[in-house]
Amino acid sequence: MTTISPFEQSSVNGIRTALGIAGVLAFIAGILILVWPGQTAAIVTGILAIYAIAAGLVYAGLGIFAKAKGGWARVGHIVLGLLFIVAGIVAFANLGATTALLALFVAVFIGISWIIEGIVSLSTLGDSPSKVWTVIFAIISIIAGVYLLFSPLWGAVVLWWLLGIMLIVMGIMNVVRAFTFGKAKV
Repeated sequence: MTTISPFEQSSVNGIRTALGIAGVLAFIAGILILVWPGQTAAIVTGILAIYAIAAGLVYAGLGIFAKAKGGWARVGHIVLGLLFIVAGIVAFANLGATTALLALFVAVFIGISWIIEGIVSLSTLGDSPSKVWTVIFAIISIIAGVYLLFSPLWGAVVLWWLLGIMLIVMGIMNVVRAFTFGKAKV
């Protein structure tokens, strides 16, 4: 039987704790997404609005207090900061509309990305060792992308549900990993 040093045991315990906490948080987030999808999306939008305001304050502060920067750099930081702050405030003032707009934006972005990914896959078909799977992947990717472009809000809802399910599964898996990490193989 191999003995491990206190440092190694401490490292294993730290990793177990991190896996366990991450798993529980992912599980809770997944449940929240499935039980209260609209409210959870609004909370995520609110967090992004807080981020925008905080980033705006940082940029404005850089422009005001960074004496070593040139005039245009300072003005640019201040203007960028003000834009971020205004965007954050507008997002908070219209949280429901901002949530819907964010979902629409993400769905359209993913739809375009999937279409491009499918086209790129087809363009590399000559180099692919698995042509059939590449074609199948490309077709599914393009169809899914087109679907998202024609129905972005419904697509965003489906993607949100899938995210919730994925977080629950991954959360459970991380908790299991937390209990089994570092155990000696028999």
